[in-house]
Amino acid sequence: MSGVALDPKTAPTFPMAAKVLVGDTQMRKNVRHATDIIQAKRARVVGEMPDWQELRETGRRVREHTMKFLDVYLEEFERKCTAAGGVVHWAKDADEARQIVIGLVKASGSHEVIKIKSMTTEEIQLNKALEGAGITPYETDLAELIIQLGGDQPSHIVVPALHKNRQQIREIFKREMNLPNLGDTPQDLADAARLFLRKKFLTVKTGVSGANFLIAETGGVCVVESEGNGRMCLTLPETLITIAGIDKVVPRLADLEVLLQLLPRSATGERMNPYNSIWNGVDPRGVDGPKAFHIVLMDNARTKVLEDSEGRQTLNCIRCGACQNACPVYRQTGGHAYGSVYAGPIGAILTPQLQEMHYAQTLPYASSLCGACYEVCPVKINIPEVLVHLRNRVVEQKGFFDPEAAAMKTVGMIFRSERRFRAAQRFGRMAETPLVDKDGWIGWLPGLLGGWTQVRDLREMPKETFRDWWEKRGGAS
Repeated sequence: MSGVALDPKTAPTFPMAAKVLVGDTQMRKNVRHATDIIQAKRARVVGEMPDWQELRETGRRVREHTMKFLDVYLEEFERKCTAAGGVVHWAKDADEARQIVIGLVKASGSHEVIKIKSMTTEEIQLNKALEGAGITPYETDLAELIIQLGGDQPSHIVVPALHKNRQQIREIFKREMNLPNLGDTPQDLADAARLFLRKKFLTVKTGVSGANFLIAETGGVCVVESEGNGRMCLTLPETLITIAGIDKVVPRLADLEVLLQLLPRSATGERMNPYNSIWNGVDPRGVDGPKAFHIVLMDNARTKVLEDSEGRQTLNCIRCGACQNACPVYRQTGGHAYGSVYAGPIGAILTPQLQEMHYAQTLPYASSLCGACYEVCPVKINIPEVLVHLRNRVVEQKGFFDPEAAAMKTVGMIFRSERRFRAAQRFGRMAETPLVDKDGWIGWLPGLLGGWTQVRDLREMPKETFRDWWEKRGGAS
């Protein structure tokens, strides 16, 4: 994968990208190995919770209540955050968010920033915008550092470098850190990353973070992580800039009691995250933490998603990535096939809605609708239901003259009439005759139907239908 940012506006369609990526056997092996490990750990720690289903239900209620009163809780968050010394900025879209952040970094006098892992900054391609403005971003999360040094793109919400194995990471570090004698143990790689980042932590004056949750009751911001790099970014710089989608807000501090049990178990199979940081504004004494704190609350089409009564449950997502680990489609294609930083089942419903369906119409079809994603979702987002809903919207946008829509309407018309159905069966038997081999199989079909026979053969239609067989024996009388 090149360093070209994943952008639904320019990415190939999912079928085109997936066809290429399923041929990458090393990537598929890496993804399968990593997701197998995470799923096994998740199953073990979830099994320890006798009230897991009750927790899921409570998490769903918290998120649905929040979305119902989102405007109220956002305004409350702004008041409390401002009172604590923070500065709240509102961005209607990605471009406005990028310009706000660039302006704040320049105002701080910095030409470098250290970053905490953030899918929101990936969503708006912040690194590219910072570099274009002469500002150098340094990723401090280990996986994000691997992606940045390798000129790659994230392929998983929680484990961005999941598609890389240890040897591939070692080669990146050897090349980019000029360490020709680097060992290949996890300790060697962790030590190399630690030494590389330590100087940045101590010298860069501005930090950029995302947010797992915004707490309306206190005006606080919560970030959870596993390595401690995030805590370094939150405490050492003089200026801290946080970017968060407006869907990240929760009403009360007590809501974290539920969500911080659901998130780590679903994400990485841990009972709790090693590092949970919550901060409120700035220290009024000016002796601890950043001296200036800014938060950018970004819409970027989220209010449009909120208007859709069926699609709005997508905003309940707490970004655990459990649906990706369980999805049989994601496990074969990896994340880059989705053409967006949001991959897997949640990406298949989130990206098309954020793009208002203009650039991601194939993603709602990137699913077997098996329901595995719904089973593991910690806040019970019915992803298959939203996928079907979005497929309907795709058909409506394409109109009657779309070949697939026209074909389905024709089939519907046939199925509503016994006479037409019998005629269609007779026509089908005649039409397939030139395509059937001597063993009774069809290995090739023309046009849109050819998608079925690209990877499988089709049995010829029976010479006699069950209805004909039944009527011959007087069954219809």
